[in-house]
Amino acid sequence: MKIRVFYLEDEPFLGRIVKESLESRHFEVRMVSEGQRALPVFEQFCPDICVLDVMLPQKDGYTIAQEIRRLNPVIPIIFLTAKTQTEDVLKGFQSGGNDYVRKPFSMEELIVRIQNLLQLAGNNKPPIANNKEPVAIGKYEFAPLRYELRLGEHVRKLSHREAELLGILMANRNVVVNRRDILQQIWGDDSFFNSRNLDVYVTRLRDYLRDDPGVEILTIKGIGYRFVVE
Repeated sequence: MKIRVFYLEDEPFLGRIVKESLESRHFEVRMVSEGQRALPVFEQFCPDICVLDVMLPQKDGYTIAQEIRRLNPVIPIIFLTAKTQTEDVLKGFQSGGNDYVRKPFSMEELIVRIQNLLQLAGNNKPPIANNKEPVAIGKYEFAPLRYELRLGEHVRKLSHREAELLGILMANRNVVVNRRDILQQIWGDDSFFNSRNLDVYVTRLRDYLRDDPGVEILTIKGIGYRFVVE
């Protein structure tokens, strides 16, 4: 069965080259050039992975990624961007992206990244991420598919990355999780940039969970983290 790629690109020449190159390598590609048409086509096509250009008229790739995440919290998303500023890359991850490729790019690079994300999605999904029902974390309730962390009547909406990280920690609670494994599962590599992102997300989760002293994210220096739930 062919891998189904949902491709969003408003540059006709580049779009045709990428689409034809992927199809020549036995991918099935559905290309959309207008942001307003993205969601209906996405729902009808049921792709395995999304490749989204960031700069689009009417509705940008970040917004479309957020809309896709509401429909499918786990599908891999790659952003194509000519932007190089750190804040633009961070915005992509915060919008639900798993990876990004800077323009101009080679087809070989794009295909390797597609295959890498699909492999990670198939082999490294934490079991907790597939739970449809809320999971107890001490005094909290965590709903992975809704990206929600509840304490009593208070509900906190989590970002895609925050939910992914909490899911991994919860799936491995009370054991040490290697930092590199977390980086590979969430970002696909353990670069310094992504490592700094992980530090930020761990700090956020500690803050979200601070009202239950029986729940802790312990740093095991030089190794990773241990998620303690009493």
